[in-house]
Amino acid sequence: MLFNSIAFLIFLPLVFAVHWLLPHRFRWILLLAASYYFYMSWNVKYVVLILFVTVISYIMAILIEESNSKLYKQLFLSITIVSCLGILFFFKYFNFFSQSLTRFLQLFALPIHPVTLKLMLPVGISFYTFQTLSYVIDVYRGTVSAEKHLGFYALFVSFFPQLVAGPIERTSNLLPQLKKERQFSYEQGMTGVRHIIWGFFKKVAVADIISPVVDQVFNDLPGYHGIDYFIVLCLFAVQIYCDFSGYSDIAVGTAKLLGIDLMKNFKSPYFSCSIQEYWSRWHISLSQWFRDYLYIPLGGSRCSKWKHYRNILVTFLVSGLWHGASGTYVLWGGLHGCIQVFEQILKKPLAKFKEKPVGRLFCSFAVFNFCNVGWILFRADSFTDSRYIFSHILDDVLSPSLYFRSGLGLSVMHTAFILIGILFVWIFDYVDSQRDAILAFGTIPKWGRCIIGYVLIVFVIAAAISGQGANQFVYFQF
Repeated sequence: MLFNSIAFLIFLPLVFAVHWLLPHRFRWILLLAASYYFYMSWNVKYVVLILFVTVISYIMAILIEESNSKLYKQLFLSITIVSCLGILFFFKYFNFFSQSLTRFLQLFALPIHPVTLKLMLPVGISFYTFQTLSYVIDVYRGTVSAEKHLGFYALFVSFFPQLVAGPIERTSNLLPQLKKERQFSYEQGMTGVRHIIWGFFKKVAVADIISPVVDQVFNDLPGYHGIDYFIVLCLFAVQIYCDFSGYSDIAVGTAKLLGIDLMKNFKSPYFSCSIQEYWSRWHISLSQWFRDYLYIPLGGSRCSKWKHYRNILVTFLVSGLWHGASGTYVLWGGLHGCIQVFEQILKKPLAKFKEKPVGRLFCSFAVFNFCNVGWILFRADSFTDSRYIFSHILDDVLSPSLYFRSGLGLSVMHTAFILIGILFVWIFDYVDSQRDAILAFGTIPKWGRCIIGYVLIVFVIAAAISGQGANQFVYFQF
């Protein structure tokens, strides 16, 4: 079930109404049933996977907490890691590693054919496996207590607003809220509605309007040239941001309607003045997960300079692999890791340069354009396509009349729609970079809020009518 579908627009009000009508002691049952129904609407049989991950992590966490032997604690933790990552590897990475191993062996003239499986990637598997892993690791570290109530724990793993694309919540934030008796708050509910409307605007009126333009170029790279690639890369940067952050906004808003506060997953990332800052603003829950469960255990920055650089590179290579079973994703992660190492080497001169407004503006511009270079690897279907764009993006650059002759064929209406949508997002993100834009919106006079809200809704409806139906969110494939 997509957030941007008629089914969800029926599902959410029903869950909302029944949730607040029920006594507190029955609400978890409703939310758990709704969450499993939400997940099974994609593929019923894959509910077995989330059930398996839930039961294994639930049992192992209790055994870890009750065991007095460090050896047994490590054993139970290992069982959890192998079980969760084993499922993730089998469904997401088996074919990738099989084909990679085959190509490596063929270099030595070994006649081996890859073993591949025809499996559909279960929606949200990368997210809920990481959420369960963080829970068990935290129990092992002693920072949280093992949850004894299987129902509440199952709801923590499967809570439908953030189940399939995050944010990846921590036990200490989400689980206590699910167990606590909640009273309906009109202000919290209205904040939730604002998040949802803004999320729909970014997804339907911006990302989905840009998507066909990006797809037509990447599906026919030889049919375009120079300036087309540059424009499309900028558009894809906006598309993927609005698509993913739009999902996160709808998730946060939906949870608020149920009295639950999820963490903020995006905070104006394209206003960042360094790649390190960018990753503290983009997919924040994943960045923090890798920081706490990979980067710091490797040694973080509290080690020698070269080990620190190694830790950064390893973390971003794994992050790239998390995003997809392809060498292009690994290279994309490695590229971001290398730039962060470069920033660490030039930390002092860069900090001094960014003290001036012009320096910050230049760095922000450089970060955005570096991200665009990285998006080539992220969006391209193969290394071949990536190389094609890299080798042709500057074709005819010395002949402006040729280079700036776009072949995108966008109508005036389509172009205006895209530009207005980008302007709205830019204004919102500028405000959000200074303070919480949604809360700031609540301080506007009522007539102003109504006008802005109606304009956004009209744009969403117009975009939905002109589109080809509900488009799947980009990050569902991860």
